Amino acid sequence: MKLLYEGKAKQLFECANDDEIYVHYKNSATAFNGVKKKEFERKGVFNNTITSLIFEYLEKEGVKTHFIKKINETDQLCKHVTIIPLEVIIRNIVAGSMAKKYGIEEGKKLAKPVFELSYKNDELNDPLINNDHAVALGIVTEEELENIRMQALKINNLLQKLYLKANLVLVDFKIEFGRDKDGNIILADEISPDTCRLWDKDTNKKLDKDRFRRDLGSVMEAYEEVLRRLEDARA
Repeated sequence: MKLLYEGKAKQLFECANDDEIYVHYKNSATAFNGVKKKEFERKGVFNNTITSLIFEYLEKEGVKTHFIKKINETDQLCKHVTIIPLEVIIRNIVAGSMAKKYGIEEGKKLAKPVFELSYKNDELNDPLINNDHAVALGIVTEEELENIRMQALKINNLLQKLYLKANLVLVDFKIEFGRDKDGNIILADEISPDTCRLWDKDTNKKLDKDRFRRDLGSVMEAYEEVLRRLEDARA
């Protein structure tokens, strides 16, 4: 298969059917826009399996996604979409850059979810933008942006329910959307411990990529724990 694109965590290959794309999850971990890098055995397995499980759950709950099926431990088949260059971030609890930028103590629960946008551009370090910027840059229309916001908030509610069954707290997460061949805006990319901050409900232990970012150790053990809990929650 012809390699179409290689990102920090995934490779995308063309399929015989132009409406489909083959996604391979790598073992690479990166942080701080690729400045920090490391390879972890079985990382691709965990992220592919977790993403597949979550996307199947969201589809059953009425969320349209690019996911078609899991092929094997590290690969999946997806609809070929045109990615919208926005990183959509939903925050339920203050953590990470929000705590640092605004001087708020990490762990403070927000009165309602915060909807953030970053312009997906590595050369510019994915700058934070507002709704008007997204429209002015020609990335989306106001109607499309409202569609994205409503989808993101629905996804947040569904993920919180799922993670709570796994005794996990969804602190925040990043998602991406794409346009399918008919122009519909649907959920794309992945949902995994790479893209979600997940804390143990009882101890607040971090079970996500912050273990890599902050040199906390036991990174893959945390990912494996998330997968095990999600499988138990969906059983």
